[in-house]
Amino acid sequence: MNNHQYLTDFYTGYDEESRLASRHGAVEFLTTMRYIQKYIQPGSLILEIGAGTGRYSHALARQGYHVDAVELVQHNLDIFRKNTLEEELVSVVQGNALDLSAFPDNRYDITLLLGPLYHLYTKADKQQAIREAIRVTKPGGVIFAAYVISDGCLLDEGFHRGNISVAGYIKNGLLDPETFAAISKREDIFELVRKEDVDELMAGFPVTRLHYVATDGCALLIREAIDNMSEETFQLFLKYHFSTCEREDLLGVTSHAVDIFRKQL
Repeated sequence: MNNHQYLTDFYTGYDEESRLASRHGAVEFLTTMRYIQKYIQPGSLILEIGAGTGRYSHALARQGYHVDAVELVQHNLDIFRKNTLEEELVSVVQGNALDLSAFPDNRYDITLLLGPLYHLYTKADKQQAIREAIRVTKPGGVIFAAYVISDGCLLDEGFHRGNISVAGYIKNGLLDPETFAAISKREDIFELVRKEDVDELMAGFPVTRLHYVATDGCALLIREAIDNMSEETFQLFLKYHFSTCEREDLLGVTSHAVDIFRKQL
């Protein structure tokens, strides 16, 4: 088994397209796209690292942007290529977020790192992925780095749905019994972090943080309510979410977050 077989096995049987296309899943997608639109400019060149099935790459290419994409898992690559329209200015290659040597320094205006940090379990690997993303980005360019957040997942999958045993996680050393901080392992598939972990990880990089965003907020926790909303109510919920997703007192109550930062000149 290669070092990435666990990801291949997981994503081969996982419907990522449907996750982001569902109404509650769309909150994360719509929020991330909203922030991308704040910084993208006509003619911007975009790199998506860990592009998955291409949800973001295709959306941006269909707006007329030139997108290069890198994806590790062959199953995702197959879907990405199948969904590519003839008129899209998009290319995708198989590759690893830890080694972007096929891409030159200082090339991209916008760099998206919206998946790889979910699956890297050491500080060194995470810093290497961020370092590579920074390297290929132009000075003054903007990088989006996404994380899976432990408290939102614990509230939703643990206390609410019972898909994981909180007591069992504590017993098995996967949760600190006092702070409830997650201690993720490769076999758990996802690396669960808190904002303080992201702050520590980013210390020392030549970047300026622009936003730290709770991209889906409580959307997964209340997914049934969101999926049953009228379109009018859902739009009102989105307005609420967009107005509160950077509030410090709510940043931990999310399943996903994105750290948005500018490479220094």
